[in-house]
Amino acid sequence: MAAVDRRLLRNFDWTLLTIVLGLCALGVVSVMSASYAGSRRVLDPLVVRQLIWIGVGIVVMTGALLFDYRAMMTYAYPIYALTLGLLVAVSVIGHSTGGSRRWINLGFFHLEPSELAKLAIVLVMVRYLREEPPKGGWRLRQMIIPGIMLGIPAGLVLKQPDLGTGLVLILITVTLMFVSGLNWRTMAVLGVAAMLAAPVSWHYLKPYQRQRLVSFIDPKADPLGSGYHIIQSEIAIGSGGTWGKGFMKGTQARLNFLPEETTDFIFSVYAEEFGLAGSILLLGLYASLIARGIWIARHARDRFGALLAVGVTGIIFWEVAINVAMTSGMLPVVGIPLPLVSYGGSSLLTMMAAMGLLISINARRRTF
Repeated sequence: MAAVDRRLLRNFDWTLLTIVLGLCALGVVSVMSASYAGSRRVLDPLVVRQLIWIGVGIVVMTGALLFDYRAMMTYAYPIYALTLGLLVAVSVIGHSTGGSRRWINLGFFHLEPSELAKLAIVLVMVRYLREEPPKGGWRLRQMIIPGIMLGIPAGLVLKQPDLGTGLVLILITVTLMFVSGLNWRTMAVLGVAAMLAAPVSWHYLKPYQRQRLVSFIDPKADPLGSGYHIIQSEIAIGSGGTWGKGFMKGTQARLNFLPEETTDFIFSVYAEEFGLAGSILLLGLYASLIARGIWIARHARDRFGALLAVGVTGIIFWEVAINVAMTSGMLPVVGIPLPLVSYGGSSLLTMMAAMGLLISINARRRTF
């Protein structure tokens, strides 16, 4: 055991750890600013809880990196089944807030199973796609099982409703299918099927979800209704200018113009206070994290590790892309956290576990 620990330490990815902790630090700063309510409440309970979750997350990340990632082949299906059970439980005993039933109240913690579903879908897809594809790539009939494995959790998540997480689950699966060696003809068929399904899926959206999609095209058509969120977010980001208004000096969140300022719209709060320069720093950290994940995937010692690294990196990429595009008015408002930055225990712990797996893959690429 001591020899294994020494080898892990020798091959430890300090670069990745530094990036992760840097993002967590910017998250604490942003949550502190978004929740600041004057000199009498300098440290909001949300900030304290976020710091606690970061501490717990570091423990979870440490446990994940000490765990041999190859053992996840054995645990992938049980983790997937457990996640499905939790998603079903949400629909029965889940805590409802803002018209969505997404959380299970555990007393000391509100668990959001849809966050766990992101990592679970990566594990089960990588477990299925770990073998080399046949000559010519995976064909349509071989994608039926992955389609079913995606469809069940995605359907349960969309039922909550949680359009943003459902979209991320789909994009992660598509990314893994593509990287694992999907046949070009199969890709074309799936692409056409997705386009044909889009008009049909419109009828299954909630009225407010439809309105959000419509207001995305012209938010000023209903500036006090469905277009309000996008307009206020754009004002916050634009008013930050080059250098921002300064820490805790933003007005959009302080005066309650921004909705969900500690979660979905945390980027708007950050951009208003730290401007373009701060946004470049934040996005630069994410770009470094994604680049590091791709590098780890390319240098992994086996196909399972490579695909697992791609899946974990895909979660970060798609969540950042959707959140930043959403808050900037380039995508409809679907509700998705900014990984490692937004407030929330379930999201933070899931991401820290994922980062631990990424470090584990890199640490074992040579000596294990």
